[in-house]
Amino acid sequence: MTNAQFVLTDLNAATLCSDAAPYGMIKNAAIVVENGHIVWTGPQNEMADSFGHWEQRSLGGRLVTPGLIDCHTHIVHGGNRAVEFEMRLNGASYEEVARAGGGIISTVTATRAASQETLLQDALPRVDTLIAEGLTTIEIKSGYGLDLETELNMLRAARQIAQKRPFRVITSFLGAHATPPEFSGREDAYIDEVCIPALRAAHAEGLVDAVDGFCEGIAFQPDQIARVFDVAQELRLPVKLHAEQLSNLGGAKLAARYGALSADHIEYLDEDGVRALAVAGTTAVILPGAFYTLRETQAPPIDALRAHGVPMALATDINPGSSPLNSLLLAMNMGCTLFRITPEEALRGVTVNAARALGLKDCGTIATGQRADLAVWDIRHPAELSYRIGFNPLHSRIFGGTS
Repeated sequence: MTNAQFVLTDLNAATLCSDAAPYGMIKNAAIVVENGHIVWTGPQNEMADSFGHWEQRSLGGRLVTPGLIDCHTHIVHGGNRAVEFEMRLNGASYEEVARAGGGIISTVTATRAASQETLLQDALPRVDTLIAEGLTTIEIKSGYGLDLETELNMLRAARQIAQKRPFRVITSFLGAHATPPEFSGREDAYIDEVCIPALRAAHAEGLVDAVDGFCEGIAFQPDQIARVFDVAQELRLPVKLHAEQLSNLGGAKLAARYGALSADHIEYLDEDGVRALAVAGTTAVILPGAFYTLRETQAPPIDALRAHGVPMALATDINPGSSPLNSLLLAMNMGCTLFRITPEEALRGVTVNAARALGLKDCGTIATGQRADLAVWDIRHPAELSYRIGFNPLHSRIFGGTS
């Protein structure tokens, strides 16, 4: 591929590019792809003559980025919660809705009632919307079954998405998402009798790439999450955590102690928690969709994350309740507008740092040896990806070297 401007070449994931090369951009560039991977990239006039006889495709001077990555989603689920959205607008808080039997539990009821095939078919239109925005990789969590069979069905449906669409799917087991009604007031029993056995069964079936949890007053305490993470370590699975979304229970420090890939939400993260993430090398995943939908006012500590060099990823948190956001491009704009993330940080957040949050080392940048997962855009400057609202400038998407 020739006659292109490339963005996010192989540079340090945790820092911004130098002033001499903002966004890691190479102008008048070329990229050579073989067997689905990048074998060379750089200025077109430096391309070796040995590539001259290869089939060439001009990109017309368009801007190219790595394929976008949504590193935190709950895209497989049953039903929707439009009525609860209306309740919150009429004054009910997220916690009040949850404690009244709504929230996650209402989605659990709908998800348990859905077959694996229904879960798949309902998720595919949401997936197609993301593919149309240049996404090539998505993380999908369980957590709306809260019983063994439904948790497995969610993960099976997630795996099937990669068979139905040219899309890479990373799965996270989120059995520690909420306590189902039949275990009300018996959170420890739920962890021991359902969550951990379901994790072991999902792992045995090859359905799990990582283990997640929700550490919050309306979900689980740090010591309960730790029991799940102990099993994850036994199974040699990486962990990540919903932490400090509504309060500060020390979830981020717990995540750091286990060397977590990411700590997500983190609106109430304090300075000690930021330091812990920095020391552990844990990525902070920023989720503006939930902040916006819940009309929160406590923003994540972006300045502190920058100051301590914590990599920041950005994701949609697609879910039927707190973040019915089905656009990663809009999430980029929201991250900039609501949290004052820069457009370059936003782009890094959905490429190189999103890959880092998933433990992936073969995508997220445009570099030799990386997968040829790319997005080609009809824009003049990469800041346009965060700047526009409700506009999709994708020209084409390349997945594993294939358009």
